Amino acid sequence: MKFRRFAAPFLFFAALTEAHVGSPDVFFEGKAGPYQLFVTVRPPLTIPGVAEIEVRSESPGVHGIRAVPLAITGAGSKFAPIADELKVSPQDSQFFTGSLWMMTAGSWQARLTVEGAQGEDTLSVPVPSVARASRRMQWGLGVILSALGVFLASGLVAIIGAASREAKLDPGQPPPQANLRRARNATIIGAVIVLALVFGGNAWWNSEADAYDQRIYKPLQMAASLNGSELSLQMSEPGWMQAATLEQAAFRVFIRKMDDLVPDHGHIMHLYAIREPGLDVLYHLHPEQNSNGSFTLPLPTMAAGHYKLYADIVHSNGFPETMVTEIDLPALTSRPLAGDDASASTEPWQKSSTTNNVFSLPDGYKMEWLRADRPLRAGQAMSFSFRLSKPNGTVPADMALYMGMLGHAAFVKTDGTVFAHIHPNGSVSMAALMLAEGMPAGMDHSTTQTSLPNTVSFPYGFPSPGQYRIFVQMKHGATVETGVFDAVTASGPGI
Repeated sequence: MKFRRFAAPFLFFAALTEAHVGSPDVFFEGKAGPYQLFVTVRPPLTIPGVAEIEVRSESPGVHGIRAVPLAITGAGSKFAPIADELKVSPQDSQFFTGSLWMMTAGSWQARLTVEGAQGEDTLSVPVPSVARASRRMQWGLGVILSALGVFLASGLVAIIGAASREAKLDPGQPPPQANLRRARNATIIGAVIVLALVFGGNAWWNSEADAYDQRIYKPLQMAASLNGSELSLQMSEPGWMQAATLEQAAFRVFIRKMDDLVPDHGHIMHLYAIREPGLDVLYHLHPEQNSNGSFTLPLPTMAAGHYKLYADIVHSNGFPETMVTEIDLPALTSRPLAGDDASASTEPWQKSSTTNNVFSLPDGYKMEWLRADRPLRAGQAMSFSFRLSKPNGTVPADMALYMGMLGHAAFVKTDGTVFAHIHPNGSVSMAALMLAEGMPAGMDHSTTQTSLPNTVSFPYGFPSPGQYRIFVQMKHGATVETGVFDAVTASGPGI
């Protein structure tokens, strides 16, 4: 008998991934009224599944926090189940932990209700709920269950034979020849029936497991081509969640489309082009949508090389996706960077120092990583802070918002397994956040501050040990500056 997966009857439920490549956890920093919160949500690997949630209150006086999962859009967003009380840490009265059931795939939110000295208020944190894998049965457990299965099947066949041979005899009476023949026939028939049940059950189990595998999240695919200096990007559907029975469809939150995209901080697509293998050249560009699944972009002047392309999009229900492809580009001499486009060039990560916290920019400005004096560990949420200074070390008087924010950051693992586009409020898309807050997706969410700080912080946690390159973008006047920093992370708890 094959024991391919640790499964259960709920395997037929529908499932949807993280918006970022290899970085499924959600990090968010925001306010529930007067309370400043740092929230980490670790989505389940399978759907249905249990998400882990951690909340640190950076404001004093918080007495308790309740959490409930809700769909961001649709009928499910209006009918909240009973909220779960998060547990306060015995060692830290401002740190709360708990869990949330994610029953279906789609664009969800963790709605937090905070009670404290300044009253009660709420905060919504968007959480993409997706099945990213199926649980595999441990080899040792499979051997034990197989042995038990053989024992039970053999015992059942033996019982059938004994019942046919001796059930109507008095104690101690030897069975007649007719009973022996009947027992032999019953044993053969019973063995055939038991084997049929075993193999039929195994076939059903594997069929359900295969059906579940078909519903494991597959991001939209993207193909890139170059015509002169114009980049063309064509999205395609890999077949995820397209063919669904009525039973499966009852648990679906949305049907994925390619024509329902909404702007996220001003653009339908954010494209990061990073030259490999050195990660020494980066372009942050914004292609325009032409038709269903098609984007084009006149490329700026670019250095030749092999580029990995990461394209961020957001669907109308707030579900974000990151598509990945690659392309070889010749040296291009065309248009200058314009609008929100930006670039950076530095030495390959293989030659860089992971202890250098100051990056010198081409115009003499400097960007500094205000790095805490402690080792970086995978799986630990933290705040990454950066400061932009003029050549003389003073604060730029013309600090400006970059696409409505104090800055943008991209965390990239040097082996290409992790890419995360992070904002000052975290890893969530602005479009999803606005929907969770009850505002139309794509609405201008920028602040109206006239005096802006020259520092920006990004809440994030490295998903796995290894070496990373961090690209940080801040703006002063009309200039977008891109600082580049390197970091090595060690294993953390449970990694």
